[in-house]
Formats: sequence, C-alpha cells, structure tokens
Amino acid sequence: MADPRSLFDLTGKVACITGASSGLGRRAAMALSAAGARVVAVARRKDALQSLTSEIGEGAAYVVADVADRDNHDTLCAAISAPFGSPDILIHAAGVNTRQPADEVTPEGWDQTLALNLSAPFFLSQALVPAMKRKGWGRIVNFASLQTTRAFPGGIAYGSSKAGVGQLTRAMAEAWSPYGITANAIGPGFFPTELTQAVFDDEDRANRNAAQTCVGRNGRLEDIDGPLLFLCSDASSYVTGQILMVDGGFTAK
Repeated sequence: MADPRSLFDLTGKVACITGASSGLGRRAAMALSAAGARVVAVARRKDALQSLTSEIGEGAAYVVADVADRDNHDTLCAAISAPFGSPDILIHAAGVNTRQPADEVTPEGWDQTLALNLSAPFFLSQALVPAMKRKGWGRIVNFASLQTTRAFPGGIAYGSSKAGVGQLTRAMAEAWSPYGITANAIGPGFFPTELTQAVFDDEDRANRNAAQTCVGRNGRLEDIDGPLLFLCSDASSYVTGQILMVDGGFTAK
C-alpha cells in the first residue's frame, strides 16, 4: 500500500483562490501553499495581496481584480494562468453579505450579492474548466454557508445566493466530474473574518453561536485547513457534488 499521506500532497498543482486578501480565502492560500501548491491569489486589494504573497514567498503570485466583473473575465483568466500555467484547483472564497432586512433589500444590494457569491463562481469556473478537462484532473471548491439551508435575520439576499451555491455545486459535479474534475463546497460555521466582524463584535451573539455548536466554540482559521486540503487533493477523488459543513456541529443541533 502506498503511503496515504501522499494523497494530500499538492506538489506540482496550481491553485487559484478568489477572495484571498483576507479571512478564509487568505487562509486557503496559505494552507494549499504549505501542501506544495503554487498559488495565485485574486482579490481587489493590492496591498493585502502583496502582504499575503510576501508571507508565502516563492510559488505565490497575485492578480488584482473584481471577479464579479464578467466583462473582464477573459483578461482575468489570462492573468491567473500567466504565472504558473492554468490552475488545477479553483477555490471560490470571494463573497459579500449586505445584511439588509427583507423589507430593506435594494436592487443594487441584491444584484451585488448574487453577482459575487453565485455568478462569479460559475462563470470563472466555466472559463477555466477547459484546461482542467485537457489535463483530466481538476478541483473546484465553492463556499457555501450555514445559510445554504437555514434562514438568518437580514440574510435574504445572502442566503438566496448561498442556497444557489449548493445547487451550483451539484450541477458542476454533474457537468464536469466525468472529465476528472470534482466540484464540492465547504460550508463554514462562524469564523472570525471580515465578513463576520459584525457577529464577533457582539460578544453575546458570538457566545450564543458558540453554544449552538456541538463542540462548544466558534471556528478558528486553522479549522478550515484539513477539510480544504481533503477536497483539493487526490484524497477526495471519489467525492463530488457534496457540501462539507465545517461548523463544529452547528447544523447538527
């Protein structure tokens, strides 16, 4: 039997991570780099991307772009593939939550949320999948949410987009897994990121969320490393179309 640890080795792979300037996207870039992948970090904030790639060092590059801007996807895909070649792994961590109550949702807020959270993962994947098909190997990891299946106050636009991510993941698997490309999603619980800053600023709310989990605490950034590495590696070659909830058991109670 071959050493099972080799299943998680990403040496020789190229990973593109959107939303890599902060939070779980930044952590994903660091984790995959540590596993041997060359990483291309994509986000809008150049200074944060420069800090990330400087910390990772050799084998890291960045692209400053708004992934929700579909008019520039051809240019974006060319820039993503320029440093190390076309990506083998595509992680869609970019996201936004306007937190508008249902009665106050604006067309602009709704469109912004769906464009970044749902449309961007599909169209960027659609553009980069042909190269994965030619290799016969690829990994797509979307970011779902607790709100993929549950309704939260002020989350009607965000929840709708994340419910869509669940079906998008299954549909991607149906379309592309025959070519050696798996498509799965991670559903994070409450992690301390810029997107959830409002939640963690409210200590009582953060404590209630921690009490709702089975393990009795909110997420730490390092909690995402193992699940992400599993879904991005050969260890998950027979896993596709799934949502892996990384929430401490929040959705189990």
